[in-house]
Amino acid sequence: MKLYISDLHFGHAQAIQFDQRPFVDRDEMDRVMIECWNFRVDTDDDVYIVGDFCFKCDRTPDWYLSRLKGHKHLVVGNHDKVTLDCREAAKYLESVDKMMHVTDAGKQICLCHYPIADWYGSWHGSWHIYGHIHGHKNDVYQFMNTREHALNASACINNYTPASISELIRNNKAFRERP
Repeated sequence: MKLYISDLHFGHAQAIQFDQRPFVDRDEMDRVMIECWNFRVDTDDDVYIVGDFCFKCDRTPDWYLSRLKGHKHLVVGNHDKVTLDCREAAKYLESVDKMMHVTDAGKQICLCHYPIADWYGSWHGSWHIYGHIHGHKNDVYQFMNTREHALNASACINNYTPASISELIRNNKAFRERP
């Protein structure tokens, strides 16, 4: 199975306030997100981390990666320098790239951390899974919301859990309907 998530920000205490995350502190956030990940992910699943894996953390990226099940693929985000600079982290990543294209459930999907207005195949029914804007309903969100096949994989709108394409569709719909 292919699963997707972005903007985990493991170890980043300020993400709790920034996203209004339901955690007391970064230790609780890290523990709960690792538990959510491992409850959802099987060892043979492919998980696409669509940017911003960890940031401003006391632990190294490989510490987190070693505790997470599945085959992990990193789509590089603006806060992934620490992960890219960690040689040990590479042992836990199947692939690393700025943009990836996958097929899932018969859908062609363009993965990029940043929301793209016109991605490869967008006029032919392909999908775009992105992150970066977290759960903010700003002008970028408003524009992306007009794109029928664009899905936000941000952890904060996907219950801090890697999600399948059908779960992303459902979670994005529910997020749109929230005030």
